[in-house]
Amino acid sequence: MKLTIIAATGGVGRQLLSQALAAGHDVTAVARNPARLPRDVPAGRPARIVGADLASLDAHLLESAIAGADAVLSALGPHNNADAGIAAPGTQAIITAMRAAGVRRIVAISASPVGTVASPGRPDPPRHDPGDGFLMRHAGVRIAKTLFGKVYQDLAQMEDILRESGLDWTILRPPQLTGKPLTGHYRTAYGRNVRGGRSIPRADVARYMLTVTGQPETIGQVVGIAAQLGQAATGDRRFARAGVVGLD
Repeated sequence: MKLTIIAATGGVGRQLLSQALAAGHDVTAVARNPARLPRDVPAGRPARIVGADLASLDAHLLESAIAGADAVLSALGPHNNADAGIAAPGTQAIITAMRAAGVRRIVAISASPVGTVASPGRPDPPRHDPGDGFLMRHAGVRIAKTLFGKVYQDLAQMEDILRESGLDWTILRPPQLTGKPLTGHYRTAYGRNVRGGRSIPRADVARYMLTVTGQPETIGQVVGIAAQLGQAATGDRRFARAGVVGLD
C-alpha cells in the first residue's frame, strides 16, 4: 500500500513510519524538521522524505507528497496549549491537497476528551462520553480541560473539518499516550471512548491506524481506542489515574 504519513517525527508518527516500512508499504513521510527522523530512515529505508511546515506551506509541495497515495495517516496535533491551533488549519491544508490529488482515505488522531468539547459543527456535545466511567466523568474530564482546553478545542475543530470534508475519514480518540512497547492488543469502541481506558502505547495506536486504513467499515467513524485492562500508564500517574490524555 502507498501511504503518506503526516507529522512523521512525533511519537505516533515515528511509530507509523517504522511499522509501515517494516510491513513493506511504500511510504512518503512529511515532517516539519526531517532532521528529527531516526537516522536509519532517510539513509537506509525506502521512504520518501518531504520537509514541510503545515503552518506556512506551499500547497503544491503537500499535494505532491500525497499524490498517488492509497491513504493519508495524520499524526498532526498540538503538544500543549501553547502550540494549539495547528491541528485544524493543518488538517484543512491536508484535505485541500487530498482533493487536488484525488486521494480519499485519511485516518487522523484526536483525543478521548474531545467528544464532550463544543465546536462549530457540534455546538451541543454530550456532557459525558458514553464510554467514560465514574472517575473520568466527575474528575478526569474537568482536569483535562483545565490543563489542555485549547488543545481540545483545536482537535474538536479538526474533527469538524474531517466530518465535512466528504472524504473517507476515520478519527481515533486515544487516552493518555505512553512510550511502552508494541503489544498488538488493545480495545476499541465505535462512537465512544473505551470503558476504563486510561492509556495506550503510541506503538499500538500506530498499529491500529495501519490496520483501519484497509477497513472500509471504519469510514465515517470516530473510534475510541485504549490498552487492554491491566496495562498501567507510564509517565505522570496523577493524571493517568484520572484517565487524562497525554498529548503526543
